[in-house]
Amino acid sequence: MPIHPGLLRTRRRLFRWLVLVCPLAALLVVAPRAVAIPPDISVTITGVTGLNGWYLSNVTVDWNVVGETSSSGCDTVTLTADTPGTQLTCTADNNGDASSKTVTIKRDTTPPSALATADRPPDANGWYNRPLTIAASGSDATSGLASCTSAVYAGPDTAAAVVAGSCRDVAGNLAPASLVFKYDATAPTLKGVATKPGVRSVDFVWRASGDARVVEIVRTPGRNGAASTVVYRGLGVSYRDTRLKVGRTYRYRVAALDDAGNSTEKIIKVVATGALLRPVPGQRIVADAAPRLMWVPVRRASYYNLQLIRGRKILSVWPMRPSFQLRRSWVYNGRRYRLGPGVYHWYVWPGFGRISDARYGRLLGSSTFVIPR
Repeated sequence: MPIHPGLLRTRRRLFRWLVLVCPLAALLVVAPRAVAIPPDISVTITGVTGLNGWYLSNVTVDWNVVGETSSSGCDTVTLTADTPGTQLTCTADNNGDASSKTVTIKRDTTPPSALATADRPPDANGWYNRPLTIAASGSDATSGLASCTSAVYAGPDTAAAVVAGSCRDVAGNLAPASLVFKYDATAPTLKGVATKPGVRSVDFVWRASGDARVVEIVRTPGRNGAASTVVYRGLGVSYRDTRLKVGRTYRYRVAALDDAGNSTEKIIKVVATGALLRPVPGQRIVADAAPRLMWVPVRRASYYNLQLIRGRKILSVWPMRPSFQLRRSWVYNGRRYRLGPGVYHWYVWPGFGRISDARYGRLLGSSTFVIPR
């Protein structure tokens, strides 16, 4: 190895001075020994960089060595397989003075596995009807899993809702994960629910929206001693419930349900009537609002006889139609009566032919109403 030029010039000057000053000292000067310098090693790494010191592609390691007499492990290398950490070392020597350099290569080109799932099963018939959380989950064999996404879905309603998520590994590879599902949080509409009393029966009518899968009517108390009974289930627009007990109060829940399990319901209370329809048995009536008494018509009846009792008979009339409007006061048998507090019983018989013939059929029915204090 050549001696540094500056050092060589200094030694030459010293030698000339010694020759001039002391020729014998010059004879003692020994020729300088060569100084060895270790090789210089540098490295160039080529590849697509990811996160946290990882590479996302093939990685080429190219060594550059200057001033060596021999070397080992310094050839250019390309890594083509995923690795959590491969060490490469280049060692070089210059006449006994050695140097080395080591690099660690982490390569992960494979995205993690990823799967999106909901936080609960569908609410009804494969549909969700309230907000749900969709979370991605997965794993990664090389660099490890870093994070996965999650999201809450609360609409809009659709038979093909999509929530897109993903998982990322430590190296930065991203894997998508999506979930497709059916979502409907809007209940069907139910309008025009009305009832009409009959003889130990009640008629229902309604209008349900087109997305209603079924209309259901539940009665309480139910049939045959049951606490409640589903008396109707279908897609019609009317229903008649029969075999009711006169004077008993029934609670009906009329509900429209869609495929997703959403429902809209109406609660109706009905007091069962016999042939005497209005007021219903035991109904409480404000005295200032005199009731209209109504009953079912009888075939071929020419008239009816209505009698009103409050302790004793206080009214008897012969209306031609199956109804009669009471007044707040009236005269019967020369005596004036008023609708005062108390329990009123009323009875109706059908009449045939002329009133003077007094040809009556069987008692149509009896009922009561109450004027409270």
